This record gives sequence, C-alpha cells and structure tokens, in this order.
Amino acid sequence: MPVIITPAVRAVALGSAAAALLLGAFALGASRGSAPSGGPRLAGAQLTSSAAAAAKITVSGTGTVTGTPDQLTLDMGVQVNGASVDSALQQASQAVRQVTAALRDQGVAAADIQTSGLSVQPSYGSSSQVPQGYQASESLTATLVRMTVAGAQIQAAVHAGGNAATVDDISLNLADSSGLLATARARAVADARVKAAQYAKALGQPLGPVLSVSDQTPAPGPIGPFASASAGKAASVPISPGSQQLSVSVTVVYALA
Repeated sequence: MPVIITPAVRAVALGSAAAALLLGAFALGASRGSAPSGGPRLAGAQLTSSAAAAAKITVSGTGTVTGTPDQLTLDMGVQVNGASVDSALQQASQAVRQVTAALRDQGVAAADIQTSGLSVQPSYGSSSQVPQGYQASESLTATLVRMTVAGAQIQAAVHAGGNAATVDDISLNLADSSGLLATARARAVADARVKAAQYAKALGQPLGPVLSVSDQTPAPGPIGPFASASAGKAASVPISPGSQQLSVSVTVVYALA
C-alpha cells in the first residue's frame, strides 16, 4: 500500500530526525569530552563561560576648572664681553651678584633663587681664527610668590644687572592646584556617568556598577613668554596674571546589568 506523506507529516518526521541527530551529537560530544581530572574542559563549558561574560560599556569624561595664577617663575641672566676668559667671567659673576642682591632686597627668598646656567665662549672676527675676546653668560631662575610686587621685583633685578641683564622668559603658575584638580576630577567622573547612562538607555539596558577608572591629567603649561628686556630705570613691569585652565580626562568602564 503506498504511503502518502502530507506536508504536516513530513515536517514532524524531519523534526524528529533532527532531534535524534542532536541527541546523538550531544551524546558523542559528551563521551569524547569526558576526561580524567586535569584534562581539557568541555567545549560546552567554555562556550557557557564566554556567553556568561557581562556586557560592559566604556566612556570618557572631561572636567575643566579655571584658576588665577599666584606664582611667577622668572628666567633671566647676564651677558658680558671681556678681553680674556677670566675678565669676562668676573664681569658676569659680578653682574649676577648684583641681580641676586636686588631680588633679595625686594623680598625674594634665597631658596627661590637658583643658578640655571653658565657659559663662556670665544668671539671671533669675520675672517680670523684667533679669538678677539670672550663672551660670558650666567643665568638664574627666580620664583616670585607675591604677584602684587612681582613687576617691581623684575624691574629691580633688570636695573641691577645694568646693560648686561637679559630676561629670557617668565611663566605664570598655580602654586597649589590640588583643590582645583579635585574639582576637575569630580566633574570628569560626573560627565562620564551622564554619557554612560545615555548609552545604556539607548541600548535598553540598566547601567551597572563601575568596573574601572583611569585618568589623564596634563600638566598646566605656562601662560606665555615674556619679551627679552635690557636694563633701564623705569616703572614696575606690568604683570597681568589672567587665568589658567586645568583639565582632567577620565575613562570609565561600566557594567551593563
């Protein structure tokens, strides 16, 4: 008697065959995956472990604060010419002593004045190989902690150095930035959390706990250079501290619950 398989019967038969094949494959895999203690783990267990790994989201946040510089670093020195090495060096040393004395008289602490360079070089004519003289340079770095009188201190130092004085650079800094950095870090973390919550909402998943946090805090740079100056009696050098920004960037990894 011929057997007629209807679509419904064919579907049931195919489903049963597929189930049988899956059961057979599972049994075969279990028998092959069985191993004594210390042997390789079952492939199914590895897949389960991988599938169970929690989803996570990584975001960055930035916090910026502004402060007023309350400290000035002055880089200056003297440069003189002499007929001999000894003569040039003596003149330069005398000029530096005068500059240092002027800074001390203006209230700059000895601990805030530091020698930063010394150079003696021969000077040659346009076509001569024999030195016609020598040039000596000495430089120092002074930290001025009273911004209200920093201009007068600079002027006094330059005047004391006479025509040998040079001013190479100044930088305006924050003496203590710890409080500002703490505020910037708090703002950066809050910024990261807002972003993470937005992404989690867009994905339709609740935001979980923080898994890790890392930050990058660039050092604040100087406000700007101060033009070189020659000696001359004049009013105090005008100093405008302006403002300085501190920025903190953080990277936060959140779990998605």
